[in-house]
Amino acid sequence: MAERYPPIEPYDKGMLDVGDGNLVYWEACGNPCGKPALVVHGGPGSGCGPWWREYFDPDRYRIILFDQRGCGRSTPHAGDPATDMRHNTTDRLIADMELLRQRLGVDRWLLHGGSWGSTLILAYAERHPQRVSEIVIRGVTTTRRSEIDWLYRGAGRFFPEEWERFLAGAPGVGRDSDVVGAYARLMEDPDPEVREKATADWCAWEDAVLSHEAGGSPAPYSGRPPAARQALVRICAHYFSHAAWLDEGALLRDAPRLSGIPGVLIHGRLDLATPLTTAWDLAHAWPDAHLTVVNDAGHQGNATTRDLVLAALDRFGRQGSD
Repeated sequence: MAERYPPIEPYDKGMLDVGDGNLVYWEACGNPCGKPALVVHGGPGSGCGPWWREYFDPDRYRIILFDQRGCGRSTPHAGDPATDMRHNTTDRLIADMELLRQRLGVDRWLLHGGSWGSTLILAYAERHPQRVSEIVIRGVTTTRRSEIDWLYRGAGRFFPEEWERFLAGAPGVGRDSDVVGAYARLMEDPDPEVREKATADWCAWEDAVLSHEAGGSPAPYSGRPPAARQALVRICAHYFSHAAWLDEGALLRDAPRLSGIPGVLIHGRLDLATPLTTAWDLAHAWPDAHLTVVNDAGHQGNATTRDLVLAALDRFGRQGSD
C-alpha cells in the first residue's frame, strides 16, 4: 500500500485579480523548477484542501492549487448572500485557470482532480489542449443534465426516505419538477433561515448518498463549517441548475480534442453519485485515456483509489516536464 507524501507548506501564494470583482486564491508548493501540476477541486465550491499537496512528489513537482470563484479563500465568498453569482460560470473558471497559468509563467501543466473537478478539467483541456501535458482524474463526471438528474432524483431509488425529505425541502416542487432549480432559488432567498434550512436539507441528501458507501465518511457535506457549507450548496445549486452552461454531452462529443494528451481515469464501480457509465463513455471517446475501475470503491474512493492516483502521478512526475 502506497503512502501519500509528507505534508508541505507553500513556498508562494497570492490573490489573483480575475475581474468581475473576484480575487482567486492560489498557492505553489514543492519544487519551483519541477513539473507544473494544477489541482482542480470538486464541488463545485468545495475549495482546495492542503491534503491535495500530498499526492505529488515535492521534489519532482511544482504543485499549484487554487480555490475556484466564491469558495475557500477566494473573495467575495459565496457564503455571503451579498455576493453576486452572475459572474461565477464555467467559462469564467476556465478563463481564471488560463490567467493563473500566464501569471505563474507555466507553458503546460498536468491537471489533477475529481468529481466536479473532472468536468472543469475536461472543459479547460478541450478549450486549451496545447496547455495540458497529462490528466489524472478520480471520479469522472461531465455534468450532463442526465448526470445531475441521476444524483438528485434517480439515486433516490436507493434512499427513498432521504430523497423524500430532500424533495420536501423545496415546498411546492413535485416529484418530476426541477428540484435543483428550486434549491438554487432557495439559496438566493433574502431570509437567512430559508437559506440555512435549504443548506441543511441539501447536505443531508448528499450525505445520504456518500456516507453509505463502503468506507464512506459519515458527514462529508454537513460536517463542514457553516460558511463553507452555505457557499458549497449555493455554488452547487447555481451550477447544476444551469447544467454548468454546457451543451448536453459536449465534453464527450469534444473528447477527440484531447488526442495526444495521456489520461488516467480512476472510477469506483460502486459510485452511486456518478455512475461508471460516464467514465466508460469518456474512455471510449478519448483515444489516449486509460480507465481503471476499482471494484470495491464508491465516489469517495478507497485505499486502492489512492494508490492508483499516486502511481499515475509518480509515473508522470518521473517523465518530467517538456
